[in-house]
Formats: sequence, C-alpha cells, structure tokens
Amino acid sequence: MLDDTLLDDPAALQRADHDRALLALAGSGARVRTALRLADAAGLDRLRPDGRPRAVLVAGHGSALTAGEMLAALAGTASLVAPLPPTDAAPVPRPDRATAPAAFTAGLAWQLPGWAGPLDLLVISSAGGGERGLVALAEQAYARGCAIVVTAPEGSPLAEAALQVRALPLPFVPSAVESAEPGAGAPGGLGSAAAEPDLPAEDPAALWAHLAPMLALTQKLGVTQLAYDALPLTADLLDATAVRCRPDAAAYTNPAKGLAARLAGTVPLLWAEGQVAGAAAGRFAAQLADRAGRPALAGLLPQVLTAHRGMFTGQLGAGADPDDFFRDRVEEPDPLHLQVLLLRHVPGEAAAAPSGPDTAGEADGGPGEVPADDAGPRSFGATRAHRLATAHDVRLTEYASRRSDPLHALVDLVALTDFAAVYLGLAAARS
Repeated sequence: MLDDTLLDDPAALQRADHDRALLALAGSGARVRTALRLADAAGLDRLRPDGRPRAVLVAGHGSALTAGEMLAALAGTASLVAPLPPTDAAPVPRPDRATAPAAFTAGLAWQLPGWAGPLDLLVISSAGGGERGLVALAEQAYARGCAIVVTAPEGSPLAEAALQVRALPLPFVPSAVESAEPGAGAPGGLGSAAAEPDLPAEDPAALWAHLAPMLALTQKLGVTQLAYDALPLTADLLDATAVRCRPDAAAYTNPAKGLAARLAGTVPLLWAEGQVAGAAAGRFAAQLADRAGRPALAGLLPQVLTAHRGMFTGQLGAGADPDDFFRDRVEEPDPLHLQVLLLRHVPGEAAAAPSGPDTAGEADGGPGEVPADDAGPRSFGATRAHRLATAHDVRLTEYASRRSDPLHALVDLVALTDFAAVYLGLAAARS
C-alpha cells in the first residue's frame, strides 16, 4: 500500500528521506561537471593514444560495475568492453566466520581473464579506494603489461597503488550531501547501516561519478563514438530531470512520482528494447531492491517474452479473484499484480536542450509515457509485448526516449527511474 499523500508533501518527504537520497540525485549534474574538470586536470586532456585498445575491462562493484555495463552498451559492437565483477572472496578462517569485517568489500577478489595482456586496458573504479582485491588486480595488470586507469578518492590505498603501477589516476568525486542522521541507510531504514554495518546503502548518485571519467577516457580513446559536447550536455540533462522530478512538484506533473505510484503494490517486469534501454532497466531493478526494497525482473526484448511467459499464466498474471467471490475482503491485504514497464530508445527528431526550470516531459526531450494506442512504429518484440500484456489483463506502461544520442537517451531513462525508486521507497516505508 502506497501512502500517496506523502508524495505531495515536500516537508514530509524531506523528513522521511533520512540519507537525503533525493538531494544526492539532484546533485548528479554537478558531480559530472566536477568529474570531467578533475579528469582533465589529472592529465586526461593531454592523453595522446596510439590507437584503440583491443579490450576495455572495467573492474569494481556496485554502481562502478553498473557504469561498466552502461559503457559496454554505449560502445556497442565497435569495441569490446567487458565489466569485471569480483570472482571470488578471500577465505575466512572458521573462528572468524561469526565476525563480520568492517566492510564486505574488504574480502572481495578480482581476477583478470587469461587472455588479458599488453593490448588491453584495465579501468578500476572505486568509491572508497580501500579494496585490497582491487589493489591486487592493479598489480596483476601491471605484471601482464596492461594499460591501467584508476578512479579512486585521493589518498586512498587504491590511489596510492595506482602510482606504483604507473596507472593514470583519476579522482573520484564524492557526494557533497551528508546524511541527516548518522548511520542512516536507505530511505525508511531499508538496509540501514545499523542493521547490516558491513553492507551500507550505496550513494544513489555515485553511478555518475564512476561513469563520467570512464566516458571521458573512452571518448579520448575512440572506444565510444560520442559527440564533442555530449558529456557537458549530460550534466545539463541530469539538472533538467532534477527540476522535473523535484519533491515540490505535484505528482501529476512529476513523472518520477507518477511512475512510483504505478509500481506500488505490483511485481514489476522491466522490459527493454535495445542495449541502452536494457542497461537502464537493469539499473532500475537494482535501485528498486536497494532503495525501495522491492523485487523486480529485468530483461531484453524479444527473449524476455519467453523467459517471463510463466509469470502471465501464473497466479499474478490474470488478476482474477479466487473462487469465493462473496468472501469478506476487509482483513485481506491488497493482492499483488504484475506491472510491465517497457523502456525504449526510439531516436526521433532532435530534441531541444533544456531551456528552463519549468520544462517537463517531452517538452525538453525527456522520456515520455507512450499511449497504448500510439500510432508510431513498433518493433516485432514491442508489438508482441503489448499483445501478451493485453491478453492477460496485465497493465503495460511504456516510456520512450526520442533523443538521437544514445548517451543522452540512457541519461534520460536512468535519471527518471532513479528518482522513481527513491520516491517509491519513501512512500512505501511511510505506509
């Protein structure tokens, strides 16, 4: 059950947002600008590459790994970009198994693929810079002759290790927002540091502090084919979304609040068309779990239709009542139903840049909800998705970004859904 009155009460939202996630998301554009400026100051603007690397490996965890997945989606098939997640954890002696380390990431380990060598580039990104496994990974890459770039806070062990292995060090831009309450975790106390001290909630806007230096680097190397002004405009788009999705905007004009209300009391199926929308759907599923404590299933069209078909033919799909129609429902909880959210990137006419604080929806080129009877062209997968949802009385909501630039379409979809996940978490916790 969603407390929708909270969504239209900015003061109540501020009180419920213990770790100031909404404020952190509002500062995403500023973090992108700062990250780009510091990357140039660190020597990225003076980089003169001899050519593109054979492969770009992106190592990290959490939003750093998500940034690597988004980079792979933007690079497409022109270059090999492979996220490198932790593959193992350091063994813990039996007497120490009941005692959790100061941070879960302290026990993680990474391993280079066997084929990685002098033709490849390793990008390591960390918000804390204290992971011993990432330090060991940098030493592995140095021994194999890989080029190395490290994004980490200045003065951290990882940043110091970068100098030892002759890596290009890029500073990580931390959030300027501090939690209102010490030890506060996700909104409403979800995943609070007090409950799981070694698994603290992640800064929801850290993604952009990881992704911005990666994009600046890969643009310089020719791994991603971005326009010369694509990265500065990314910061402007994040600012525009922050204005549209601000807490004091009414729910009927705030697309993030409207999306949160649609997902309340449902099991979301996040379907995406194309790699860019797929990266946004995967990010949304992770944010729904982290910020709202809600499970969601994400997948790419058309294969997701067969993977999720059983959800429609099961108890959640039809939405029909049990046999006893006249039973007393007063004491029963609201039943869960499926909700399909279809994310698409449909390049159309070039969208105008954000022009003012009151622009909203597709007026500033942002993602808009596509009507069910939209006469625009649809792919076979999207058409079949609509037919499947209609046949089983499942609500399908479609959001599409019509920006021509894939990076800007990704920013649109991710920024909107990030705000929606936080709003849903705040309202659900209040309920």
